[in-house]
Parts: sequence; C-alpha cells; structure tokens
Amino acid sequence: MRLIIVSGLSGSGKSVALNLLEDEGYYCIDNIPVALLRTLVERLIVARDPVFELTAVGIDARNRQGDIHELPQLITELRAQQIQCDVIYLHADEDVLLKRFGETRRKHPLLERGTSLREAIGRERALLDPIVNVADVSLDTTRLSVYDLRDQLRQRLGHDEVGGLSIVVESFGYKHGLPSDADFVFDVRCLPNPYWEPTLRNLDGRDAPVAEFLAAQPLTPVVVDEIVGFVEKWIPRFRDVRRTYLTVGIGCTGGQHRSVYVAGQVAERLATTWPELICRHNELPASRPAR
Repeated sequence: MRLIIVSGLSGSGKSVALNLLEDEGYYCIDNIPVALLRTLVERLIVARDPVFELTAVGIDARNRQGDIHELPQLITELRAQQIQCDVIYLHADEDVLLKRFGETRRKHPLLERGTSLREAIGRERALLDPIVNVADVSLDTTRLSVYDLRDQLRQRLGHDEVGGLSIVVESFGYKHGLPSDADFVFDVRCLPNPYWEPTLRNLDGRDAPVAEFLAAQPLTPVVVDEIVGFVEKWIPRFRDVRRTYLTVGIGCTGGQHRSVYVAGQVAERLATTWPELICRHNELPASRPAR
C-alpha cells in the first residue's frame, strides 16, 4: 500500500495536489482527522481492496494541535509496517497567500473574530511546523501557477518508484531566494558570469554559446566534478534511511547562466546511474524554441 499525506498552508495548493492525485488513480480523502488516520490505514490493510492500494489524505490546520504533534510518530509506525508513506508539504509567501484569499474571498480556517488574516496565517504556519519537519517534499508555490504545481507533482510521482529514490537537480537564482525543497545547495557564483559578455547576456545556460564559454573556464569542470562526487557519495545514505526524495539545488545570481549550465552537466552525469532523474530550471520557462 502507498499512502501520500498532503498538507500545508491554506491557499498554497492542497486541493490542486489532491485533485491531481485523484486523476493519477489515488483514492483521496480530504481533511481527515489525524486521530482517525491510523484506524483508516488498519482497515484498508485488512480489506486488501485494490481500490485503496494508492491512497492520499489531506491533513490541515483544522486538526487539533496535539494530534498534529503525534503525526511524525504515526508516520514512523506506518513505515515500520512496510507501508510507503510520503508527506508532501505546500507553502507560499505570506503576501501571496493574502492575495489569494483576497481574490477567492474564502475564509481562512483559523480566522476568528478580532484576528487578522495575517495573524491566522502565522498561527497556521506554527501549528503545522511538526509536519514540515517530516515532509519528504516541500514545495514553495509562491511563483507557481496551478499548471506548474501540477507538473511538478506529476514529475515527482511519475519518477518515484516504490522503494526507490526520486532525484531532482534544479537551478535557481539567489536573488529570488533559496529553493525550500533542496536537500543540498551548491553555489556556483565563483564561476565567471556570462552576463557580462554582451553577446551572451540575453541567452541562458542551455544555449550553445553560453555552454562553450563556461566549458572553457578552468574552474567549471572542477565544480561539476566535485558536486557530482559529493552527491554520489551521499545518495546511498539517503537510501539507507528510506528517504524517497532527494533534491539538489545549484544557484548563481540570477539563475540564468551558470547554475543552468552546471545543473545540466551534473544531471547528465548522475543520469548515467539514475536515468529517471529530473532536471529543472526554476527561473527559466519550461519550454522555448531551440537556439
């Protein structure tokens, strides 16, 4: 049996995630009390019904605080019963959440008389903190559209084999902030910046002229070799502790040139051993005409 727990801040996309999982064949239950989760799983195991072989549940701040604090221990117990239990946590910047609630005019579940929406979001963030600490995947949806979120979740689920390890190599720009889902972060701002070359400024790390420029720099192969060596060394430890997901973040100033090229090189090298690896570029469009 595979169980996916979807949690996160209200307005961050939990309904989108559950709808996607339902489309992917999961039996989905939203807003289940944590206190009933163990009983539910035990019944599903006894039933041995193929309908429930893939199950997803939504858990949010409407649970009691004491029950949420017990969730990490419950997850440990479920995994000890050979149940693949993954936790997806969604969140977004406070100002974005305020805007989303303003646009939908929905009431925040923790909003009470005399309490502002900003205060309710802060309370919810603190309440769900125990879930953050056990999340296998933490996705920041601040800059994601509904379609982007569905694509990222589909990639994760589609490349995750039962008992295996799903690996993502992602480029990002430091000026946009660190990716919250990264397990390892590498800074490649030590490399010469193609941005200062007028003919390369409007290109990105996927373009041949930028690749040729960076490949010619003496430090570039050293950086790539050391990142690959580090990640290869620690992947077995992630598998030993039964981690399902590993995300490697590679950053430069804007996430356009250096990090994109290095992420591509690292992904290409790692993919020889882990062919299902995903490479994505957070600051670039997913598709574009070839150049």
